[in-house]
Amino acid sequence: MTNNPTKTVIEFDDRTVRHFMVASIFWAIVAMLVGVVIATQLAFWQVNLNSPYLTFGRLRPLHTNAAIFAFVGNMMFAGIYYSLQRLVKARLASDFLSKLHFWGWQAIIVAAAITLPLGLTRGKEYAELIWPINIAVALIWVVFAINFFWTIARRNEPSLYVAIWFYIATIITVAMLYIVNHLSLPTSFTHSYPVFGGVQDALVEWWYGHNAVAFFLTTPILGIMYYYLPKAAGRPVYSYRLSIVHFWSLVFVYIWAGPHHLLNTALPSWLQSLGMIFSLMLWAPSWGGMLNGLLTLRGAWHQLRTDPVLKFFAAGVTFYGMATFEGPLLAIKSVNALSHYSDWTIGHVHSGTLGWNGFMAAGMFYWLAPRLWNRKLYSPSLANMHFWLGLVGILLYVAAMWVSGITQGLMLSATRESGTVLAYPNFLDAVTSTKSLMHIRALGGAMYLSGFIMLAWNIFKTAHGAEPVNGTIEVFVEPAHPARPMGLKRGFINAPVVYSMLYVLFAVGWAATSGIYSAFSFVGIFSISLALLIHKDVSKATWNQWYEQLLENSLPFTALTTLAVVIGGIVQIVPTIIVNKAECIEGVRQIPYTPLELAGRDIYVREGCYNCHSQMIRTLVGDVLRYGAYSKLGESIYDYPFQWGSKRTGPDLAREGGKYPSIWHFHHMRDPRQISPGSIMPNYPWLYTQKTEVDLLPHKIEVQRRLGVPFAEQTPEELTQCVTIQEQTIAADLKAAGAEIPPDREIVALISYLQKLGKSEKVNSTSAQAPTASK
Repeated sequence: MTNNPTKTVIEFDDRTVRHFMVASIFWAIVAMLVGVVIATQLAFWQVNLNSPYLTFGRLRPLHTNAAIFAFVGNMMFAGIYYSLQRLVKARLASDFLSKLHFWGWQAIIVAAAITLPLGLTRGKEYAELIWPINIAVALIWVVFAINFFWTIARRNEPSLYVAIWFYIATIITVAMLYIVNHLSLPTSFTHSYPVFGGVQDALVEWWYGHNAVAFFLTTPILGIMYYYLPKAAGRPVYSYRLSIVHFWSLVFVYIWAGPHHLLNTALPSWLQSLGMIFSLMLWAPSWGGMLNGLLTLRGAWHQLRTDPVLKFFAAGVTFYGMATFEGPLLAIKSVNALSHYSDWTIGHVHSGTLGWNGFMAAGMFYWLAPRLWNRKLYSPSLANMHFWLGLVGILLYVAAMWVSGITQGLMLSATRESGTVLAYPNFLDAVTSTKSLMHIRALGGAMYLSGFIMLAWNIFKTAHGAEPVNGTIEVFVEPAHPARPMGLKRGFINAPVVYSMLYVLFAVGWAATSGIYSAFSFVGIFSISLALLIHKDVSKATWNQWYEQLLENSLPFTALTTLAVVIGGIVQIVPTIIVNKAECIEGVRQIPYTPLELAGRDIYVREGCYNCHSQMIRTLVGDVLRYGAYSKLGESIYDYPFQWGSKRTGPDLAREGGKYPSIWHFHHMRDPRQISPGSIMPNYPWLYTQKTEVDLLPHKIEVQRRLGVPFAEQTPEELTQCVTIQEQTIAADLKAAGAEIPPDREIVALISYLQKLGKSEKVNSTSAQAPTASK
């Protein structure tokens, strides 16, 4: 008996797409406006307004989180939900989950927008959100994943299109990265310490930070490129085979490249080399994807003259190529020595975020709006004006940062002919020499922001008075056959999965073992290769047939994708986490903080000082001459979170302790220009009136002790007495120098922390044991 397919009409859930698109445009303007503000603060320090909520250190995390998670996040969800439904020919699985996803994500963004200016932060770049918000992010991401995979399970299209591959990689990898990097132990409802510290925290943070760029700002946008660019051009993707190579090589290679953010630091050299090698390897898959996108436009070049959608897409893909050329270039150790801690990296990041993500978002929005509201775009000429204004703006921004960064790098590392004396010993020389470039940076950002305001107006006028519409499609649905196999054969028992799993098993065995076990694994790899070739010859199957077989079931495809990204994480992270810190500290061990110094450190983190100051002296001549002996692993083993930094708008602070008297720090925090004429650092007057939160210290110290920091066992009374004694000592020192202040003020705690920086003790690294009491 034959079951005839039934013809049915499916109405897509485009309401959710509209919501995410409107939210993305709104948050884009917010993120870019804050970006223009902080760029202006670097040009004119007075724009900090002496407000604790509007300083560069607090607004910069708001800008980055808004740009990544609010702007690009909402854009990504809109693009995925629209294209997914049409690629699988099925409506989103759950209206309830779609609404929960949208409103939950907006609540998270609002919570971030409130807490970050309040100084509630974890103190880790791109991972600043406090632990309750992090839990909410994880839960809403699970909601998104369930809705996504449930929709795929209900699909009426037998195969998975290339865009969906990138979406799957995004969902799996972002979940892994976010959870691992945000593991924390709370001390209160708004504060926690990460479970990793020192070099471990640095490695985990940049494993996350680099791959957040890879799998939140790149892979989902590549999926969007593979769907929307061919649709806009009216042409198929240039090469399906190239898209296969692009996907698997990118997913596997990208996850290994994180350590290139820590070159020339105390990170073990093998990890630095690993990060550099895999970063250079990224050139091939990244440019393969760029060429696949641009060549899809072959024969459609004439449309670029009039169609703003194609202009944005073509420019966006070009910026992707530029950014992915520049990224591996900056991962070369010698180039990184010049670029790291400078504005060059800032320019690189913005060419990717604004050039790649921003232009792809604009192109997608202009393409979607007429289809979501069933009306022609209000003004194509206004969209064209947006394109040129945004293009000139981002080019001004990036060019200014290139010149500024290279200038800073050269000046700060320059030595006189002897090679033992700095040519520019005053750090401020590099700051003042690039000040005009900060003005150009702010101008470029303002132009880019103006373009997105034009976009918002154009979309608003397109939608105003129009009737929102949901797309529909007619499909033939085949009734489920009672004997249809749903077991392993349709899942994991097929050639691509079996051979891939065996390859990984024996490759890991070969890399992780030695002697006869390693030889056995190598023989296994050879045998699998031989079996694969024989199998293919006997079965008469083509590579395309095997790959299409893999795409019939999303579960094994997802498993292989997960395996590809997990391997890189395990190889990098696990050895560094499980190593005994006391045995790998290079003969130097950090002296633990006193309770007051810990409180001062938390104030330092709250104010976002890590956004401008590093605490890592690299193994470079310029760094050593300027700051002292290069940093060693043991000097930060008790730092939760680590504070190695990624940008030097101010000098490194790794050897700050004892460098200046307490009165110097007292005046410097109140008015930096009194001590350092020409400084662009904000004033911090509230530190002189706010009291140090001593009552929170018992909980914080208990958590630190659980993390392995050797704080002495103290009763609350003993702890308070310890804090009081140190506060009074510093206050008396300040009074003797002519500055009188109550001992319980935050500035006193901050001074205690700054005076502790760089204090360490020499130990025998082969037999060192952690001390049992704080000093």
